[in-house]
Amino acid sequence: MLTPKEIVEQLDKYIISQNKAKRAVSIALRNRYRRSLLPVEMQEEVYPKNIIMMGPTGVGKTEIARRLAKLVEAPFVKVEATKFTEVGYVGRDVDSMIRDLIDVSVRMTKTLKAQAVQTVAESAAENRILDILMGTQEDNSDKDSDGLGSLQMLLGGFVPRKSQEPEREEENTSEEETLAERERLLLDLRSGKLDDSLIEVILEDNSNNMNDAFFAMGVDVNMGDLFGGILPKKKKKRKIRISEANRIFVQEEIDKLIDMDEVVRDAIQRAEQEGIIFIDEVDKIAATSRSSSGPDVSREGVQRDILPIVEGSAVSTKYGIVKTDHILFIAAGAFHMTKVSDLIPELQGRFPIRVQLEALSKDDFVRILTQPQNAIIKQYRALLATDKINIDFTDDAIQRIAKYAFDFNESHENIGARRLHTIIENLLDEVSFETGDKKANNLLIDAKYVDEHISEDIAVDFRRYII
Repeated sequence: MLTPKEIVEQLDKYIISQNKAKRAVSIALRNRYRRSLLPVEMQEEVYPKNIIMMGPTGVGKTEIARRLAKLVEAPFVKVEATKFTEVGYVGRDVDSMIRDLIDVSVRMTKTLKAQAVQTVAESAAENRILDILMGTQEDNSDKDSDGLGSLQMLLGGFVPRKSQEPEREEENTSEEETLAERERLLLDLRSGKLDDSLIEVILEDNSNNMNDAFFAMGVDVNMGDLFGGILPKKKKKRKIRISEANRIFVQEEIDKLIDMDEVVRDAIQRAEQEGIIFIDEVDKIAATSRSSSGPDVSREGVQRDILPIVEGSAVSTKYGIVKTDHILFIAAGAFHMTKVSDLIPELQGRFPIRVQLEALSKDDFVRILTQPQNAIIKQYRALLATDKINIDFTDDAIQRIAKYAFDFNESHENIGARRLHTIIENLLDEVSFETGDKKANNLLIDAKYVDEHISEDIAVDFRRYII
């Protein structure tokens, strides 16, 4: 498990500035590890210290939470508080955030278990394809009496025959020759020589008319989940490429090897002990007054609905009961018009750690453009390189772009680092549109190019700031 300093170092690779927020989340993550080392009876008494991040949009609040979860492979969901409404009104219920979290956890757990059996599944899939090619698969036994139908299809419909009596010829074929032929086909299969060849396979028919009928009536129900293994699975024959058949067979073999009951148990455990839920726009549900009617009442209603989830409760999901006691909640909001103290006291108490994120400076924009592993300029270079367009930015161009972004955020709505995407898209609009006119193109973007290619509607607002 990483130390808090090591966690911050990892976050620094993707997020510029906001050291206080990084420090807070790194300590919260480390405390989870510390809790796991305690005696079981004490673990139940140690609850996570939830965090509220306060700061304008585009400064890294969501990215910090998302990267933190990815760093430790923890189930993560982002929800917007404004999408929830008080019980009795139209909108999502607050329990849906837990159902979303367990869905993510199940997919994550299944993926990890699939990776563990990937090699075995690939071998089994190869054997199934070889059985079809050799004519030894039971499902295809009715295709041709000589067992060579698939091999004929593979070779374009023609198979040399030494005799007009296939059964007698098959009896004379030695086991060594059969094994040698199977080995040859296996080598061709693995080398990709057979990828585009067609074979006939028997697959499950995933279409379900009953599902469509219920959906048309406005009822969201999956008959497979409802009746489990009671309903027989339909099968159908299809002619598909071997590469596609191999992909399908590998997935089918993985499904056979994975115990879904174990997946669900592990997923619930993972969600309960490691899950992270990011609640954005929490400032929008803060009441600005203690009015007894109007929108403030609805906002408080949403807060009171969220409160039991954050405090710790048991939520019923399709996978079973999920306890929320040890899920880490990170709330965030700009808090321009409201304050954290405008939230109901009970909810405030469940978020003891409060971190103020600062607005981004010009120097921050320069670093965002160039330093992170997913830096904006690196992304655009890679995108345009796919069309053989090589672009480069001079230092003065980067400085000018950063200044435009900072000045525009100051004079208009502050949308943080998202402003950089607006400016870069504006700069590269012509280059991106003219893609394909030349076999290769080299473009150097300097400060002069930036000034000339900023569109007039943006330039009018910017140029009065440039000395």
